[in-house]
Amino acid sequence: QVQATVLVTENEQINDGIVALVRDHGVTKLVMGSIPDNCFKLKAGHNKEYFMAKNAPAFCEIWFVWRGRHIWTREASAAIGNSISIYNHDDIMMTRKRTRFSPNSNSAEPVLAEGTVSDYGAFGADANHFYNMRLSNLQDAESAFNSTLWPDSSVHGGALQLHSKEMLDANLKQVMVEAEGSRKEAFLELRKRKEIESKVAGAFVRVKASESSKKREMKIREELEGLFVATRKQHEDLARSKEKATAVLDSSMRRLDILDARAKNMSLRMDEAVAELEVIQSSINILKQERTKAHKNEDRHTNHVKEGCTYSHSKLPNCSSIALGDDPYTFRQLTLLDVQAATCKFSESFKLRPRRHGCIYKGKIMNRSVMIHRLHSDSIKSSMQFQRKVYILNKVRHPHLVTLVGVCPEALCLAYEYPKNGSLHDHLFGELNSAPPLPWKIRARIVAEISSALLFLHSCKPQMMVHGGLNLENILLDSDSHCKIADFGTLTAEDSKDHPALDSGLLAHKSDINSFSTVILQLLTGKQPGSPGLASEVRRALSCGKLSSILDPTAGEWPMEAARRLAEFGLECSGDRPELTPDTVRELEQLHLIRGRPVPSFFLCPILKEIMDDPQVAVDGVTYEGRAIREWIEDGRAVADLKLKHLGLTPNHALRFAIQDWLSQPQW
Repeated sequence: QVQATVLVTENEQINDGIVALVRDHGVTKLVMGSIPDNCFKLKAGHNKEYFMAKNAPAFCEIWFVWRGRHIWTREASAAIGNSISIYNHDDIMMTRKRTRFSPNSNSAEPVLAEGTVSDYGAFGADANHFYNMRLSNLQDAESAFNSTLWPDSSVHGGALQLHSKEMLDANLKQVMVEAEGSRKEAFLELRKRKEIESKVAGAFVRVKASESSKKREMKIREELEGLFVATRKQHEDLARSKEKATAVLDSSMRRLDILDARAKNMSLRMDEAVAELEVIQSSINILKQERTKAHKNEDRHTNHVKEGCTYSHSKLPNCSSIALGDDPYTFRQLTLLDVQAATCKFSESFKLRPRRHGCIYKGKIMNRSVMIHRLHSDSIKSSMQFQRKVYILNKVRHPHLVTLVGVCPEALCLAYEYPKNGSLHDHLFGELNSAPPLPWKIRARIVAEISSALLFLHSCKPQMMVHGGLNLENILLDSDSHCKIADFGTLTAEDSKDHPALDSGLLAHKSDINSFSTVILQLLTGKQPGSPGLASEVRRALSCGKLSSILDPTAGEWPMEAARRLAEFGLECSGDRPELTPDTVRELEQLHLIRGRPVPSFFLCPILKEIMDDPQVAVDGVTYEGRAIREWIEDGRAVADLKLKHLGLTPNHALRFAIQDWLSQPQW
């Protein structure tokens, strides 16, 4: 086995190049590939085998092989030492420029020529310098060889020629040894150079890879930046979409809350309407029954009147016959002793209040609280008139009129039921210390109940009835604060002939309604009976928008719509031509159902603290009631208190429309 290395050379002709390498390196054994032809005979011609067999140096033994088998051998015909002597001068000069192998060395390491070594870096230049020094020695040897090889034949002889040849061989061997050392040094330098070149190439590859990686990184970074910008834009779009969706959701939730509130309000209204409908239906049924009974009583009364016209006064029925008749509404027949026992013989301590037609006493009959009305003897001209009044009172039945429970013809006394909660006068003016103040809802309901009772009295047939003395004292309250009107039935249309104020029947339509007007205004304001100019005061407050300033504070916070409507109706009833109709009664029955709702603060005038009818914007940017701010301007307080720069006013139409819309919405 031998250590082989790869040698690369260049030549225009391959065959000449191989021959030159064999000759230059002193190759003694050469193995070549060959193709057998005709039983291992070498083809003649211009192929490599033929050329090498013919032109290779004689000292080189050539082995031709094919597929790992030996074909034939061209034997060496001379030794290498003998072959050197025939080299001419040109061959020696050619060895300076080519690589060669030492014939006495087993090493196959190459020695580079001058031109090849000089092409490498700094260390290649040093190796070239060292090799040139050895080459100079070889040239000296060549000069000596030339001088020895061709001496002057006249001076030297054959012995000198032999001696010179030996010296030349010795010098040549020394030069070859030195050249071999230089070759090894050059090879070491070349190997170092190769290592450095390998490192430089690796570094260059790494630099290229780094640059490529940097370019890829820059490209990826640009892509990531573009992706980041697109993502950020998408995020901003999503954020804006989220804000819009949140705003829409909030608006929808607010609308949903409003719709829920409206639905609940409508549900409550529906429940109340159903309840009211049931009450109305029940009232209709009761009224139908009452109308049927009234028709029967009217027929019966007509018959009695006809009988009264036919028979004499001696044959008129007495109280016993009226009470014991077939009328379903009966009362108790009282004796004078019963009445005296109930009133402690008409004691002053039992007297409630005097009346124009008699006195009112309280008492108890059969453990039942009663109110006994003792009529003056001059107010009853005959027993027939008393019996007629009893008959009429027995026929009159209404939920808000006291019920007749007994009569005493002997003492001219009428006994009525007496509600437990006293009179309306006692509740309003504190004569009942234990009674709580009446809230506005109960007051509004009492007004409706009084209007219903008065309309019923004025609609009685065949004879219209009037109260003739309606006031707070004869309006009684039961345990549920429902009113019961007392002292009615003392006057009828027939009494107009004997009464100075009943000219043309004006008392039926004016006296009771005017008294009702006073009751309404007293319930609103809490003013004492007989207060001068009560209607004028209410009218002035209503026109000036200061109605809340005169309302009774013990009634609680009045809804302004209900208070305004009651005040307007009270003033209408105090006029020259008052009128009480079924539509008016139905409207009054709805007032106590009004729900008090909070008034928006910007609807209220800062001066009057009331809802504005004519909102005006002053220079300070605040909206006032036009009438109030003008009064302040006239008094000079606008400049002093409000510190206004000028006194110009601007109508706030938007606020006025909002207030009107708010007031037009139903509140029950």
